[in-house]
Amino acid sequence: MTIPPAPPAPQSNASYKEGPVPLWAPYYNAPLGEAVRRFFKKYATFTGRASRAEYWWWALVAAVIGIVGEILLVATGAGMVNSDGTVNSISPGYVIVAIVFSLYGLATIIPTLALIVRRLHDGNYAGWFIFLGLIPFVGGIILLVFVLLPPKPEGARFDIAA
Repeated sequence: MTIPPAPPAPQSNASYKEGPVPLWAPYYNAPLGEAVRRFFKKYATFTGRASRAEYWWWALVAAVIGIVGEILLVATGAGMVNSDGTVNSISPGYVIVAIVFSLYGLATIIPTLALIVRRLHDGNYAGWFIFLGLIPFVGGIILLVFVLLPPKPEGARFDIAA
């Protein structure tokens, strides 16, 4: 007796050749620009799914913005120590960069959490698994493994067609 193979996971958007991929569907092999646009268009959408491309393109953009922000904070004199051991006072440029960087973080925390939940849905995991990230030391590693996993067709149960 042989067990029939599981249906293949969706890897393309072939069924949407007549137009753009709808927002309720995951965009497999999404280009960078489209992935970022979809990130902001689905700002607080915790339903549906997100492809690995959508997730990892945004992760790259967020990492680059974070690195640039840190470089700007250091360049504006954040806590620089002089040769005599005294610490420089905080410059106005540092305050401005810190405020802008903080506002960016506040503006993107909800859509980032929504994107992680949608990515979990694509692997057929409940969005509540995001709380695994709160486990000290291993929680982030567990979430990383889940977002690395390929999509599963059963994850379509999280889709809500518009």
